[in-house]
Amino acid sequence: MEHVVAAAVIDAHGIVTGWSEGARRLTGHAAEEAVGRAVADLLAEALPRRPDGEWTGPVVVRHRDGHPVTLVVTACPVLGADARPAGFTLTAQRPAAPEPTLAGRAFQQASMSMSVFDPGQRYLRLNETACKVMGVPEEALLGRHFPETVEDAEHSRGFDRHLRHVAETGRPVRYESFTGAPALNREHAWSTEMWPVRDESGAVAGVALAAFDSTEQYLARRRLVLLNEAAASIGTTLDVVRTAEEVIELLVPQFADFASVDLLEWVLGADEPPPVPDGEILLRRVAHGSGHEGTPEAAVRLGETDVHPPFSPPARALRQGRAVRLQAGEPDFMSWLAERNARAPEGRRFRSGVHSVISVPLRARGTTLGVLVGVRIAHPDDYEDDDAVFAEELASRAAVCIDNARRFARERTTALTLQHSLLPRGLPGQVAVEVAHRYLPSGSTAGIGGDWFDVIPLSGSRVALVVGDVVGHGIPSTATMGRLCMAVRTLADVDLPPDELLTHLDDLVTHLAAYDDVGEEVAELGATCLYAVYDPVSRRLTLAAAGHPAPAVVLPDGTAQLVRMTPGPPLGVGGLPFEAVELELPEGAVVALYTDGLIEDRDRDVDRATGELCSALTAPADTLDALCDTVLKAVLPEEPDDDVALLLARTRALGADQVATWDVEPDPARVATTRQAATEQLTAWGLEEAAFVTELVVSELVTNAIRYGAPPIRLRLIRDRSLICEVSDGSSTSPHLRRAHAFDEGGRGLLLVAQLTQRWGSRQTDRGKTIWAEQSPEPG
Repeated sequence: MEHVVAAAVIDAHGIVTGWSEGARRLTGHAAEEAVGRAVADLLAEALPRRPDGEWTGPVVVRHRDGHPVTLVVTACPVLGADARPAGFTLTAQRPAAPEPTLAGRAFQQASMSMSVFDPGQRYLRLNETACKVMGVPEEALLGRHFPETVEDAEHSRGFDRHLRHVAETGRPVRYESFTGAPALNREHAWSTEMWPVRDESGAVAGVALAAFDSTEQYLARRRLVLLNEAAASIGTTLDVVRTAEEVIELLVPQFADFASVDLLEWVLGADEPPPVPDGEILLRRVAHGSGHEGTPEAAVRLGETDVHPPFSPPARALRQGRAVRLQAGEPDFMSWLAERNARAPEGRRFRSGVHSVISVPLRARGTTLGVLVGVRIAHPDDYEDDDAVFAEELASRAAVCIDNARRFARERTTALTLQHSLLPRGLPGQVAVEVAHRYLPSGSTAGIGGDWFDVIPLSGSRVALVVGDVVGHGIPSTATMGRLCMAVRTLADVDLPPDELLTHLDDLVTHLAAYDDVGEEVAELGATCLYAVYDPVSRRLTLAAAGHPAPAVVLPDGTAQLVRMTPGPPLGVGGLPFEAVELELPEGAVVALYTDGLIEDRDRDVDRATGELCSALTAPADTLDALCDTVLKAVLPEEPDDDVALLLARTRALGADQVATWDVEPDPARVATTRQAATEQLTAWGLEEAAFVTELVVSELVTNAIRYGAPPIRLRLIRDRSLICEVSDGSSTSPHLRRAHAFDEGGRGLLLVAQLTQRWGSRQTDRGKTIWAEQSPEPG
């Protein structure tokens, strides 16, 4: 086709004043027919805009023979002497014909959007893809300034800035963006490259660009970013519900407008996983979220259970073990949406735009835990295959975190149950001290620790106060704590002094390390213990420690300080001695025993914490229980990383009117005199009903001391909640209970004592031994 260019001149009133030969050839009108006429008379269609300035665009004129002719017209204003527009010069040509060259067709048919602009950001050329993106034919854009063809938005202004930058600097630009386009119903990702087009002289004659639609790659990268974020943001705590909430926070609104996590009932309990049923499935909602405040799309409230019919996406996903996608219009989708609307009609208007749902099973270690559901409402795209792959990968990671949290909760519950079964539930009745205690299990992800405490009644109205800590966490630590706790009770029953008891306990831990993997862990990490014995008769406290913090003592005058003592090595080190400390306490003094979790924290100084402890112990409190709360509130770290055990004991004293002592000469004739003295003392105490048994016990124990023991011999009666009879001598040989044969002359007395008294025993002392027996509590 012949290439013809037309030219015409129009004055300020729209009258044709000049007409070229090319104009005659394109329109059929000769110059004498066109000049002097209004240009509007030559048009077949009205101009789309008023030509106030320079412009380019398609114009439909009427040919002389009557048929319309479409021309691409460029109008340039003509200025008069006063610099005002005096008219226009027009150039016109037929629209571009099909590209005659292979290179031109390659440009026109390229799959990426390609355009050419003049240095003033006016369109010179567009290919077919660019026209589809803009939504108009090439003729509607040629010669037009780019900002005139798009909305006034930030991404459009940025595009224009890049065009001007290339035109002004002559340097190419490459950048990526995520924006919309006039003919696209959603935002797309674009990889755009602009470069200068130079003429023969090297000057910039235009700017060319190629924009590649990289939406799929962008979405793939975004899914990968979400997976990376999932690794960092899901499973930050070992809490099942919080882990589910973290999954929702990651998905909404980037992947779904509404999302929920529902778990099978057994996951939140201690049961073993049952098989997934074939029909209806019962799930409990643990987390959900949406782009609307209050999550109005939800048909199930948090914590509620919901029965999902077989056709529902959650039930199908659980049965099939893979992601299930449903789109608007599918029968199962419509049934599911109708069921949701019927269950919670108040949220119907928020579900009106639901067009796609994806349901993914939460499976970890071959076990199904629940289901993750995502719903798209405002998001324009339906869920596709790539979304299903992403959702399955994310659900797999989330399921492992949920399963870890479930296992941790189960182990924590087991350890806590075991520990509570080993700790004293009700402290035994005794008069030596008034006690109060607190135990706070660790809330850290490491698990329950091995802290314990105990109050053990001893002979002679004495009492043992124990506090210990097995370093480590979890069930192994709790089990080892139980072993040590029972060992201390056994050794306390033997009535060993504190330093000797710790020596035996140290040997036990060493043996555990030699024969037991758990013990080896304890020996490596350490276990600590503090053992104290208080005697209300002498008002003396004897204590020794194995790597444990020293206790604090609050005197009745309100002063508090730590006990000065040398803590021995932690249990399990072996071969090193333990040193006992003895101090006399007034009645009403408070002894505070505790584990290191109370005072040790990574962000504070131990000396400062112990100072806070002593200060808190002097605070006014009506009861020891109230004082326990005061101490914890003042001293406990905000987020303790370890278990905390606190044991407070207020000392009592037995007065002189509750204790009677006699020195006994090592003469069998003195037995009757001693027995008589004991009977008279019982009468003075009003315990005549206990005289018969007491006479027998005194006779047997004093006779044995004279016969088999060594001086000095002493008898002591203690009136406590029970009546205690003690006989001491200088021999370290302890008696043994045996059954006498028919013809034996002796051996029946001690057996009779054991049968008539509540309990009896012996203990070693610095000067020999003491045999003791306790009778039932006093009458009345």
